[in-house]
Amino acid sequence: MIQRIFNYALLMRLDRPIGILLLLWPTMWALWIASEGNPNWQVFTVFTLGVILMRSAGCVINDYADRHIDPHVRRTRNRPLAAGLVSPREALTLFVLLCCAAFGLVLLMNPLTIALSFGGALLASIYPFMKRYTYMPQVVLGAAFAWAVPMAFAAQTGTVPTVCWLVFIATVLWTVAYDTMYAMVDREDDLRIGVKSTAILFGDADKLIIGFLQMGVLAILFLVGEQLGMGVYYYVGLACATVLALYQQSLIRDRSPGGCFKAFLNNNWFGIVVYAGILVHYLIDS
Repeated sequence: MIQRIFNYALLMRLDRPIGILLLLWPTMWALWIASEGNPNWQVFTVFTLGVILMRSAGCVINDYADRHIDPHVRRTRNRPLAAGLVSPREALTLFVLLCCAAFGLVLLMNPLTIALSFGGALLASIYPFMKRYTYMPQVVLGAAFAWAVPMAFAAQTGTVPTVCWLVFIATVLWTVAYDTMYAMVDREDDLRIGVKSTAILFGDADKLIIGFLQMGVLAILFLVGEQLGMGVYYYVGLACATVLALYQQSLIRDRSPGGCFKAFLNNNWFGIVVYAGILVHYLIDS
C-alpha cells in the first residue's frame, strides 16, 4: 500500500514541485494586486491548495494521454504509467478525485469564481491531447496556467478588471516561453515519434521567438505597474526579472538539453522576483 501511494505521488510529480511553483507565482501576483497587498486569507488558502491539486491533476491526465508515447522518450520512460507501476484506470480515478477536491475548495468562493472554474478545468483536461493536433500546445498550457489569474481576481474582488487580463496575457506569454525551453529538451525525440510543440514549430528561430516572448511579458508587466501606480520596488523586481531572462537566453544559446532544462527551471526565480516586487511595494510604498 505504501508503495502504491508513493507511485501515485510520483504520478502527480510531487517529487518535482517546479510545476506547482510556476503555477503558484502568477496566482500570487494576481491575489496581491487584486487585494492591494491584503489578500483574504481564506481565498489565499483555497488558491494555494487549489494550485497543488490542479497541477497534480494536470500531471496525471498528461501522463494518461501520453501513456503510449512516454515509453519512447528517454526523459519520460520511467514515469509510473509508462513503466506500468500505475494502471490507466487508476490514473483516471486519481485525476477525477483531484479535480473533485479542487472543485470542493472552489465551492467556498463566490459564484463568479465557481463559474470561471469550469473554464480552468476544461483547459487542464484538453491540454495534454493538444500536442497531437497543433504545434502550439504550449499556448493551451499557458491559458490553463493563466486561468488562475481571473479566478483570483474574481474571488478577491468579485470582478475581472482590465488589469486582470493584462496579467493573464503576461502569464500566457511567460508560460509559452518557458515551456518552449522545456520542449527543446525533448525536440529530437518528439520529431522522431511525431509529437508537436512550439520548439518544433519555431525551429531555428526558437531562441529569438523566446526572447520576444520574454520582452512581451516584461513590457506587459511594466504596463501593469504604470496602470496601478506601482513604486520603485516593483520596477526593481522587473529589472531582476529582465536579468534572469537574459541569463536564460545564455543557457539556451547552444540548445543543449541540459542548458534548456536549466533555463526552464530558472523561471521559478523569474516568478519569485516579480512577486517580491509586488509584495514589497504593498508593504512599503502603499
